Amino acid sequence: MNAHLITVDPEIHSGTPVFFGTRVPIRTLFDHLEAGDALEVFLDDFPSVSRDLAVAVLEEARTGLVAEAHPA
Repeated sequence: MNAHLITVDPEIHSGTPVFFGTRVPIRTLFDHLEAGDALEVFLDDFPSVSRDLAVAVLEEARTGLVAEAHPA
């Protein structure tokens, strides 16, 4: 997990992973996408999360999933 993208702190949402520098849970992005919302909807709903940060978190998740599917 990239510490510049995601923060896990027991003082913020009881340790729920949030976007770095915000109090927005990472899960909220995935909930929006699973509901069929475009990334723009999420960004409009949570202006404290930048597009670059959201895309970087999605890329990190994709990279992790690919690595798990194809272990070295």
